[in-house]
Amino acid sequence: MIRRSRDSPAVFRELYDRHAAVIYRYAARRAGDFAADDVTSETFLVAWEQLEAYDLDREDARPWLFGIATNLLRRHHRAEAKMLKTAAKAASREAMADDSDRIAAQVDATAATGRIARTLKSMAAIDRETLLLYAWADLTYEGIALAMDVPVGTVRSRLNRARRALRTQLNLEILDETENDHGRLAAAPRNA
Repeated sequence: MIRRSRDSPAVFRELYDRHAAVIYRYAARRAGDFAADDVTSETFLVAWEQLEAYDLDREDARPWLFGIATNLLRRHHRAEAKMLKTAAKAASREAMADDSDRIAAQVDATAATGRIARTLKSMAAIDRETLLLYAWADLTYEGIALAMDVPVGTVRSRLNRARRALRTQLNLEILDETENDHGRLAAAPRNA
């Protein structure tokens, strides 16, 4: 059949019809149905291209076809392993980047929380309580006035003082940090 296939593509189709199903089953067991279609068609494409190299002393073409399919499956598995390795590395880099972003955000949040806590501690107790009732208890001005038994105008003035203290203190600390960073940058040696 191989000898006749060299002269007639129709005979090669007989070879395909006779062996395609077993090649497909073999490939499907090794690589799954999705890859089996490609491996089967590629096996017969390679066989067609290498018809001249086939040893005509061999009576059965199946070992030759399975050899081609095995080589294609090896190539498929290497390509798949390389792709999975690349995907794993990319995912790892993304996870590390996500982790470093998350850690940086946590550090920033911790620093900001510390600045806010210091500012709240330095505030007059009555202003701090008013601010916390507004921010944490989510009370309206009227609700705070009822809770503290003071007029709404008093709540407004206490919140105004508390906000101003926060703004002033936080801006000063941020400016101090920026100046320290600039000082460190200016003191750092420059590479040419």
